[in-house]
Amino acid sequence: MAPPHSTVVSPVVTLLLKVLTFVFLLISLIILTTNTATLSICLSTFKIRFNDVYTYRYMLATIVMGIAYTLLQTVFTIYQLSTGNRLGGDCLFQFDFYADKVISYILATGAAAGFGATVDLKSVFEGTSSSFDQFFNKGKAGR
Repeated sequence: MAPPHSTVVSPVVTLLLKVLTFVFLLISLIILTTNTATLSICLSTFKIRFNDVYTYRYMLATIVMGIAYTLLQTVFTIYQLSTGNRLGGDCLFQFDFYADKVISYILATGAAAGFGATVDLKSVFEGTSSSFDQFFNKGKAGR
């Protein structure tokens, strides 16, 4: 019986997945940074932006780190496609492995923190304004 052969992911597939990851992170960045709401109470008007919620700032930081890492990995993949060689040889495999783990944990904590804050704040402001409801729904979508 022959041993099972290992499958190697094509650099083209890797590049397509990295581009897709970049697009999703960019969409999350746009949704999060353009998120605002206005609340009118008596004669006062309050405007809330994404940076007024500390957790959304943390989400922004994790998204930016994810974009930077994805762009770095995209450059490595394009180099591999154009030359046929991996930049850094075998030691880059270890970097890929550990960096992927770290970035995935960072992105997961950003998404979880944003979800938790959205659920908590949405219940506090429940019944105040439909624009606040939309604000927190967009905050949940940005994760």
